[in-house]
Amino acid sequence: MRAELVAVGTELLIGQIANTNARWISERLAELGIDVLHHQVVGDNADRIVASIRLAASRSDVVIVTGGLGPTQDDVTRPALAEAAGATLVRHPEIEAELRDRFEVRGREMPDSNLAQADVPEPGRFIHPERGTAPGLIVSVDEATVYAVPGVPSEMREMMEGTVLPELAELAGPSALVSRTLRCYGLAESRIAELLDDLFHAAANPSVAYLAGDGEVHVRLTAKAGTREEAASLLVPLEERVRERLGDHVYGADDETMEAVVGRLLLEGGHTLGCAESLTGGGLGERITAVPGASSYFLGSAVTYALEAKRSLLHVSAETLEGPGPVSRECAAEMAAGARRLFGADVAVALTGAAGPEAHGGAEPGQVWIGLDAEGVEHQFGFRWPFDRELIRRFAEMAALDLVRRHLLGLPLPG
Repeated sequence: MRAELVAVGTELLIGQIANTNARWISERLAELGIDVLHHQVVGDNADRIVASIRLAASRSDVVIVTGGLGPTQDDVTRPALAEAAGATLVRHPEIEAELRDRFEVRGREMPDSNLAQADVPEPGRFIHPERGTAPGLIVSVDEATVYAVPGVPSEMREMMEGTVLPELAELAGPSALVSRTLRCYGLAESRIAELLDDLFHAAANPSVAYLAGDGEVHVRLTAKAGTREEAASLLVPLEERVRERLGDHVYGADDETMEAVVGRLLLEGGHTLGCAESLTGGGLGERITAVPGASSYFLGSAVTYALEAKRSLLHVSAETLEGPGPVSRECAAEMAAGARRLFGADVAVALTGAAGPEAHGGAEPGQVWIGLDAEGVEHQFGFRWPFDRELIRRFAEMAALDLVRRHLLGLPLPG
């Protein structure tokens, strides 16, 4: 079964709000094994909404429209849907009575404009609202079934879960789509694509796809079968081959973040962690403490942004600060050693660098040094990224976490 989503709302086009409804609906449809082939976003214009619905109906079995069912002048999905379906809007006394009751219960007088929400395209059906005042609508356009639901997320989910998804599950029959996401660090997306090229071209079901962002690459494996168990079993041999190709660059799967992996390894090994941060300004500590239970292994992070803080808190030497400078291998090493001593941690990691846009401490923008200090281990490495300030900070946090991961697993440390 093929599906298409049409989101109505000028506020989506001009970036005032994000289209989170589309993501939620797509995830639910995928769970039913329904293929979502297209997303459309259209403004509050009746003619363009009609055209969008007709286009979607021409290439899909199911169309789900969100938004534009309210009572104001810019809510024109209802008449546009009727025009697309060649239907007539008919006022339903049952809906009108429900609307009046809702306002009466609140002790408010209902504006006449709300009566438009009692209009239903005939032939067609409507979905009773529980939270809001806008009923959902169900009509046929050509050979496709079109469901129109409110754009307010809570009202949309209510109708999707109560009516739309159960109907589609019955129509789609036994089918399931299952995805497994392998999270990778240390390889560019293009290099991963080279390593998996034959698997990508050979696999239709299951399939391979890539998504890069925030310093890592996700390799998504997807399989479709009659049941979730059957689909999941199709993924097992493919995942094994991908992991074999990418090796220790695969650090986790699905929703497991790098900070969660590091936390689990620290907990399993009975180790504690301390940090020293300069360019990230506490961002690394924030990521670590976002993981539930981090207090069991994380002792703290010293945010030593100024030179004096590096001297007084971490005992970075004047010779280092005045010689190689605050953005150097030597400074990262002394910061890590200082953090380990300050917190009494088993493992310490330190970050220093020039996030930009100007040079800092004699280093060009994008230059980062990371140091690790543990029993018998002192390791530092540096890199320079040509990114903006925020990306450099986020990428540096990821690199520091991966350094700790590799140390805890006994893997080769980055040079």
